[in-house]
Amino acid sequence: MTLLPPILPPHLLHGTVGLGFRAAIAEAMLASDVTPWSFIEIAPENYLGVGGRRGRLLAMASERWPVVSHGLCGDFSGAAPIDEGLLQALRGFLRAHDARWYSDHLCLTHVDGGESHDLLPLPLSKEAVDRAAARVRAVADRLELPVAVENVSAYLRAPMPVGEAPMAEWDFVSAVVEQADCGLLLDVNNVYVNAVNFGLDPRAFILGLPLHRVLQFHMAGHHVEAVDDSGAPTLVIDTHGAPMIDPVYDLLDFTLTTMRERGLPLPPVLLERDHQIPPLPELNVELGRLQSIVDGVRS
Repeated sequence: MTLLPPILPPHLLHGTVGLGFRAAIAEAMLASDVTPWSFIEIAPENYLGVGGRRGRLLAMASERWPVVSHGLCGDFSGAAPIDEGLLQALRGFLRAHDARWYSDHLCLTHVDGGESHDLLPLPLSKEAVDRAAARVRAVADRLELPVAVENVSAYLRAPMPVGEAPMAEWDFVSAVVEQADCGLLLDVNNVYVNAVNFGLDPRAFILGLPLHRVLQFHMAGHHVEAVDDSGAPTLVIDTHGAPMIDPVYDLLDFTLTTMRERGLPLPPVLLERDHQIPPLPELNVELGRLQSIVDGVRS
């Protein structure tokens, strides 16, 4: 495998697209001389304490492209005590790879002393806002890096405290990021998924979010689980295992255009593909379409 020199010096990533660094495509990414991605995203839990081939590939990638990090089990809203040892190890890892920021999901991953491998939705309540915001502030203090929370896909609503009506999801997300004074990792596909699953207007969802807080975008594919008599989807599952569809591309265009009209910078856009990963040229086509949307809005 021929190694190539760094493509980009460290700088702000506004207006760029990136690709999740996955083991299945790592060597192909490193062997590419021309790449349509400008940065990579890594999941630290897959690399903490890991050496060997996987560690070497990550080291080569982090020397070549700017790195952002996206956690899988930070439990931003859990009731379990913070794992100080994990955060200390994570802090060292992120510094070693010059990660620009750290993000994780706005959800539960630990329940009753156990860890769930699913991202469990939070009740859309004031108490959950307070708990999540405090947790995010604590994590940011320990990591000493910018932190962002990601809106998650859901298939049911968590039970609410007795006598309390649920907040709109966009109001809930807004309240957390404002109270925590953190960034928002806006997953556009998750907005689409929840809009279908709960009968919401995806554009109204976007307009209800604090777009000035968006640090990064996620774009991904999903699986249609059920449709109505007309063929319209009624239940979709966020899988990161399929090509993106036109309505999700269109929703990104709408979001970026709205941000541009408000005079906001265009944050970096990341393509997530975690399952049924196709050959790199197929991903490059999706990356090219994402970059063309960003460039079209910017110009």
